[in-house]
Amino acid sequence: MVPASRQLQLLRHHLPLGCHYCHTSTVWCDLAPSQTHDKSLVTQVVQLLQVPENEWNFDQLHPLLFSTTTTPHHLHTITLHLGSSSKALNFLEYVRANAPSEQSPCLSPIFHGVLMLFSKEPISECKLLEIYEKVKQWSIPLTFRSATLLIQCLGAAKMVDELLLVFNNLDQSAKRTCVVNTLISTLFRVGHTESAFQVLDEMCKPNTVFPPNKVTGDIVFGELLKRGSPVGSIAEEEIGWLVRKLSKHGVFPNTIKLTLLIANLCGKKKTRFAWDLLHDVMKLGGAVEAASCNALLTGLGRDRDVKRMNDLLAKMKEMEIQPNVITFGILINHLCKSRRIDDALKVLEEMRGKGGSNGMNVEPDEVIFNTLIDGLCKVGRHDESLTLLEQMKNECRPNTVTYNCLIDGFCKASNLDKAHELFDQMNKEGVVPNVITLNTLINGLCKHGRVGSAVEFFNEMQRKGVKGNSVTYTSLISAFCNVNNIDKAMQYFDMMLSSGCSPDVIVFYSLISGLSLAGRMDDASLVVSKLKEAGFGLDLCCYNVLISGYCKKKKLEKVHEMLQEMEQAGVKPDILTYNTLISFLGKIGDFETTCELLRKMRKEGLVPSVVTYGAIIHAYCLHGNVDEAMKMFREMNSTLKVPPNTVIYNILIDSLCKVNDVESALNFMDDMKVKGIRPNTTTYNAILKGIRDKKMLHKAFELMDSMVEHACRPDYVTLEILTEWLSAVGEMNKLKTFIQGYTVSSCTVERD
Repeated sequence: MVPASRQLQLLRHHLPLGCHYCHTSTVWCDLAPSQTHDKSLVTQVVQLLQVPENEWNFDQLHPLLFSTTTTPHHLHTITLHLGSSSKALNFLEYVRANAPSEQSPCLSPIFHGVLMLFSKEPISECKLLEIYEKVKQWSIPLTFRSATLLIQCLGAAKMVDELLLVFNNLDQSAKRTCVVNTLISTLFRVGHTESAFQVLDEMCKPNTVFPPNKVTGDIVFGELLKRGSPVGSIAEEEIGWLVRKLSKHGVFPNTIKLTLLIANLCGKKKTRFAWDLLHDVMKLGGAVEAASCNALLTGLGRDRDVKRMNDLLAKMKEMEIQPNVITFGILINHLCKSRRIDDALKVLEEMRGKGGSNGMNVEPDEVIFNTLIDGLCKVGRHDESLTLLEQMKNECRPNTVTYNCLIDGFCKASNLDKAHELFDQMNKEGVVPNVITLNTLINGLCKHGRVGSAVEFFNEMQRKGVKGNSVTYTSLISAFCNVNNIDKAMQYFDMMLSSGCSPDVIVFYSLISGLSLAGRMDDASLVVSKLKEAGFGLDLCCYNVLISGYCKKKKLEKVHEMLQEMEQAGVKPDILTYNTLISFLGKIGDFETTCELLRKMRKEGLVPSVVTYGAIIHAYCLHGNVDEAMKMFREMNSTLKVPPNTVIYNILIDSLCKVNDVESALNFMDDMKVKGIRPNTTTYNAILKGIRDKKMLHKAFELMDSMVEHACRPDYVTLEILTEWLSAVGEMNKLKTFIQGYTVSSCTVERD
C-alpha cells in the first residue's frame, strides 16, 4: 500500500488535466433543467444503484444510461441523488468502464456531482487523493465550475501544490476569471500570499484571458483589511502598488473597503500612505465618495495637518464630491480642539447655506452643535454657548451630551449656580441626566469645597435611579480626604465596594495618603492590602506617604518593611524618600545612619537639597550639637553650593541664641541680608529672644524698625516678647508705635 503522502508526490508528476475539453459539459453546467426533464429516468437509475455495487444490474442500467435521450444533466442529477461521494465515484467508474465506445459519454457532469457531494462531507485527504487520481488517470475534462470546486476542496485540505497543478493544467477555455478568483482566495486563506500575488500578476498582464474583475478586487482588498491575514501585514507602500495594478483593468476598492483601508492606515499613523492611496484612486478614475475623504480628514485632523486638510477639501470640491454632515463634523471638531472657535462657527454658517456661493445647505446635527457648545465652554465663552443652545433648539433637540458639556463648562468657570440651573432645565425639557451629569456636578461641587452639597445631590440622584460609578465615589472620597474627614472617606469607600464599583488607583492613593497624614497607619495598611488584592501596585508617591506616616508613628520596623518592599518591586527611592528618612533618624539621634543615608543618596546620583541639609541641621540643633550643625551649614555653602533658605537660618539663629551666642546669631542675620534671603517673623522672634536675655535694647529697636521696613508683621510671640521686655523698661510707647506700623527710632520717648 503506497502511503497517501507518497501518492501525492507521484501525482504531481502525472497530471494531464484538461488535455481536451468537453463542450457538452458547458451545456449541462450553464443550463437549468427544463420542465420536460424526465424525472422517471433519474428515479429508475437511482433505485437500481441503491443496491451494493457488485449487484448492479447491467442489463437494466445500460439502456437507461446510454440511450440517446440521456443528457449530461441527467447524469449530473443521478450522481447527486446517490448521497455520498463514495457511491458517486463508483458510479463514475461504472459509466466510464461500460459506456459503448461509439457514444463516448462525457464524464464531466458526473465528476462535478462527485465533487459537490465530497464538498459537503468531512474533509478526508485520502478520499480527495482518490478523486484527484481518477481525474489524472481518466483525463476527465474539467469545466470552470468543476475546476472551481476542486480548487476549493484541495484548499480546504491544504493541498496547495495540488490545487496549483490543477489550475496550471486546465484547458485555456476553462481558465476563467471566476476560477482564478477562487484560486487567489484559497491561496490567501491557506497563507500562501506569495503564490496568490503571482497568480494576480498573471491576471493583470496585458491581453490576459482571465483579467481581474470586481470580485478580484473584493478578495484582494478584503484580505488587506483582515487582522492577522498575511496580506493584512504587507508594507503600506504595497497597498498603493496593488491599487495601481488593478486600476489598469478598471478594478478599484469599493467605498466601504477604501474607507476602511484609509482608516486603518491613519490609525497606524501612516497618514502619508492613506493620502497617496486616496489620491491614486481619484487620479486613476475610481469612484470616491465623502466617506473615504472623511476617513482621511479624521487622520489629518489627528495629526493637526491643517494644510493637507484644506488641500483635501479643495480636491473634493474640484471632483464634485459633496461633503456631508460627517465631513463638517470632522472639521468643526478639529477646529474646536485647536481652540479656533470662530473658524468653527464659520463652518457652521457655511454648511447652513449662509456662506455665500460656498453654502452647502447641509443640516447640522446634534454632534456638531454639541462639539461647538463644548468648544465655546472650553475657551470660556459661556454666554455664546447658551445662545447656541437656543439656536440648536430650532434645528434639533438638545440631548444629554449637550447639557453635560454646558454643566461641565459652568462648573469649571466656578459658576455652580448656573450649572445647577442648567441641570434643572434639562429635567424640565425631558432630557434624562446620566452618570456623567452626576459626576460633572459632584466633581464641580467638591473642587469648590461644597462637599456637603455634593453629598446631598448624590443622594437625590440615587433616589431618582441614577447610580454612581467609580468616578463618582472617587470625587467624594478625594474631597473628604482633602478636608481631613477620613471617617467619611472610609464610609464612602465601603459604600463603593458594596455597590459593586471597582476602586481605581486614585481612590486607593487618596485614602492611603489621607489615612497616613491623619496617623491612622493601621487603616492605611488595610487599604494597601485591598489595593494589592485589586491587582494594583504601590507607586513611589504612595511608598513615600506610607514611610512618612510610619516615621511619624516611630514604627521603625514598618519603615524597614516598606523599604524592602520597594526594593523587591523595583521602585527606587527618590530625594523625598531620603529626606523623610534622614529627618526621622536625625530626630531620634541616629546620626550614624543619617550620614550613611546621605552617602548612599549621593552614590545613587541624587543631589542633596536644601531640605536634606535643613533636616540634618535641625536634628543636630535639636540634640544640642550646634557645632556639627554649623559644620554642615558651611559644607552646604562652600563644598556643595546648596544655598540655605530662611528655614535653615531660623534654626541656626534660634539654636545660637539658646546657647547664648547672640553675636553669631546677629552675624547670621547680616549674612541673610547679603545673600538676599528675607527674614520672616520666626527669624525676628528667635533673635529678639536672644538679645532680650542679653539686654540689648538698642538692637531690639533696630530689629523692630527692620520689621516695619520689610513689612514683616509681628505675631503673638513677637508681641509677647516685646510686651514683657518693653513694659519692664518703660518703653511701651515704642511698642505702640511699632504695632501701628511706624519705625520706633523716630518716636519721641517720654519716660515715666
